[in-house]
Amino acid sequence: MVSLWLVAMFLAQAAPDPAAQAQVKWVADNKTAQPQIKPAEPEAPKPALTPEMRGDIAMARKEYRQAIEQYQTVVGRNPIILNKIGIAYHQMTELSQARKYYEQATKANSKYAEAINNLGTVYYAQKNYKKAISYYNRALKITPNSASIYSNLGTAWFARKKYDRASEAYTKALELDPEVFEHRSSNGVLLQERSVAERAKFHFYLARTYAKAGMTDRALLYMRKALEEGFKERKRFVEDPEFAVLQELPEFKELLVLQPRVL
Repeated sequence: MVSLWLVAMFLAQAAPDPAAQAQVKWVADNKTAQPQIKPAEPEAPKPALTPEMRGDIAMARKEYRQAIEQYQTVVGRNPIILNKIGIAYHQMTELSQARKYYEQATKANSKYAEAINNLGTVYYAQKNYKKAISYYNRALKITPNSASIYSNLGTAWFARKKYDRASEAYTKALELDPEVFEHRSSNGVLLQERSVAERAKFHFYLARTYAKAGMTDRALLYMRKALEEGFKERKRFVEDPEFAVLQELPEFKELLVLQPRVL
């Protein structure tokens, strides 16, 4: 006969632990509340580079032949593409080819001021300054607020030794864009001419233009450049009225007596 004590012990061991039951129930109740980890969505494919984009990349790398090859695969007479091909040839100093494509661009769009300006830079490079001026003025009739074209116009007048007209154009360019003479990049669709024969005199006129505009630091900088490049007419820094605002500055007085090594 089984003792009552053993029966009681058996029943105690077989009975479920209330704490364990509660734990199991809690896990079951909260199973659906656990964060679900979703598989990563595939990245959207990057858009393919167009021939024009590939050409622009090659231009930035100065790989002008490769740029031309890419641009020429673009279908149609797109004036922007034609102009870019012209610039690529221009950068390689193949001026006849550059002019050919600029002309095609202007035929495709007679109001394309950038290509008209670029034609002017071809004639400037060929020392046909009168024709360059004609194209710059034609471009300005379409885009009268282009500082770069006014800068080109001034440089062409400067090359013809028409210094007063050059100054007028430079002053207008500076009014439109205070950084116009400091731009260095040749990328884009419009060329800004930088080459001049009389560097010292050119920097004198830039100094005068900056002084007239009240841009003192730039005026002093180009005054120094003019002197370093051998500008001989020092008295003009005193006589020209544009420099009157600088004459009491210590830096101006120092530059007047400075004997810089001519570069």
